Parts: sequence; structure tokens; C-alpha cells
Amino acid sequence: MKLYKRKLHDPAPLGQADPYMMKASNGKYYIYATGPSGPQLYSSDSLMEGWEYRGCCLDMTGQKNCWAPCVVELGGKYYMYYSSMDEDDEDEHGQTMRVAVSDSPEGEFRLVKNLLPPFSIDSHAVVTPSGMYFFYCVNEYEAERVGTVVMCDKMTDPLTLEGNPVCVIRPTLDEEIYQRDRFKEGQHWHTIEGAFYFCVGNTHYLMYSGACHQNPTYFIGYSVAHGAPDADLRTLDWKKYPDDNTYSPLLSKNDFVEGMGHNSVIFDNGKCYIVYHGRDYGSEAFRNDSGIPEDTRSARIDEMKIDGDVLSVEPTR
Repeated sequence: MKLYKRKLHDPAPLGQADPYMMKASNGKYYIYATGPSGPQLYSSDSLMEGWEYRGCCLDMTGQKNCWAPCVVELGGKYYMYYSSMDEDDEDEHGQTMRVAVSDSPEGEFRLVKNLLPPFSIDSHAVVTPSGMYFFYCVNEYEAERVGTVVMCDKMTDPLTLEGNPVCVIRPTLDEEIYQRDRFKEGQHWHTIEGAFYFCVGNTHYLMYSGACHQNPTYFIGYSVAHGAPDADLRTLDWKKYPDDNTYSPLLSKNDFVEGMGHNSVIFDNGKCYIVYHGRDYGSEAFRNDSGIPEDTRSARIDEMKIDGDVLSVEPTR
């Protein structure tokens, strides 16, 4: 179901791409979403209703095109991990991983450090019994299937990566092709992005999106690993579910929504929910007053069932 529906004269963007949801220690729920002018913030006192638009929550001085913000609350501070471009950069591959800090989940967040050089996108920071880990995506140009892959590194503190990353998910399927002949003829570009990690007992789950959100095969999938909750996430034996060679999406287009991807997960009142973006099936691009197409992917939420290695979702309108 959709979480936020824009009303007439509402200043909010049309969609909420790459929605990252968290419940802060103040009891409120927050969604942080991709936005050209900065991360777009939504908040509510309730998980499923009452969502309100709060505007851009990051000081974007000197930056543009914020992608996929992720926020972690630690020691009374809020750390936002995101990628953006320098305001004078015209190359999309100038996306740089950064961290900003605020005393409030509503911001204003302020940049404190660049974490990784470009091209680095789609952050997900997580605290486990063995420490803090950071998932992100980079491009892999020398591989059987070239494309964007998911990396994992440990953090020595919320502002510092250990510097020993490993690749935990890479492309294995034609359905993960982002674009054929993208950079040179005969070489198809694949994409695995938008990682989200969680653990239940001794089962570890690492979710991801495959292909391009405009492609018919675009999907949410996941990998599974088994080990103690305090295991180093870089050393786990991650396996795509059900295997590397089978296209078996957890979520992909149906008869009422398409472009389903880049999710987060939240546990609330004994249930597990998946939060993801999707656009109404067959909807045409909306153009603003300047004639520029707006992204119509909106934040959606559905209950997710967990049965051992198997995750399942029944999408709702």
C-alpha cells in the first residue's frame, strides 16, 4: 500500500524513490528518500498512516542529486549516509559517498566527511553484536558480468571505514542486466544495488535490487547466510535465494504496480514490514511546469513473512 499520497498544491515531490524507514527514539517514524535537491523527509506518529512531508533535511551547499539516504541513531546523534555529486559536476558517475550528522532525526543534517571516492552509491549502515558495518555499491569493470555490485566493510566508528571491503553480491543473471551494450558493443551492463541487511536468530538476510527500475525484470531479491549473530558480515557465505542461476524475485511488477525496488525493512509490534518504491502500473511520466519528467515511484509498505530462509510478500494497493 502507498504510504504518502500527494494532494493538490502539496509541495512534496511526486514520488519517494529509495525510501529508507526508521523509528527514532522519540517514537516517531521517518522516511528519507532520494531527491535532486536533497534528501526528502516524511514523518508520522503511526506506521501505516498520517505521513506528512517535512521537506529537505540536509544542508546541500556545494552538492546536488542526493541518492538513497540511510539514517542511523547512535549515542543521541543521527548519522545520514548518502551519495551526491559536487554542484559543478556533470558526470553522473561523480556520485560520492558522504556522511552528515544532526542532533535530530528531522535535521538539519550537515556534511562532515566524504567516506568513499566516486562512483559509490546506495549506503546501508547497520550495527550488529560484532560492530558496525557498511554496505554500499561500486562498479566492477573486469568481471564475467560487468556492472554494479554490493560491497561490505566494517566501520571503526560512525565516520570511519576500516578499509577492508569485500564484495558480497554480484550479478549472475540476464534478468539483472541494466542496459545492453551500455559502454561498449557486446558487453551488457548489470546492476545489483540498494542493499539492506537484517538478522533473525542465526539467519542473516541481505536484500538488494536488480536491473534498472524502468526494465520489466527489475526486482527485489535477497541473499541468505548462516552464522552466529556476532559474525563478521564480510566473512559469511552469502548465497542468493534460491540460487545464483534462478530468477525468483521477492517483488517484481504485477498488474497494478511496477518498478518495485530499493527497499528497507522495519520490525514493528511483532511483525516485519518491507518498505519499497513502486509506480502505478502503466502510469505515464508526469512533467512539472518546466517540462521536466518527475519520478513517480512512491513509497509503499507491505507485511513480509519470514520462514527460515524463505521471505514472502503479498503486495497490496
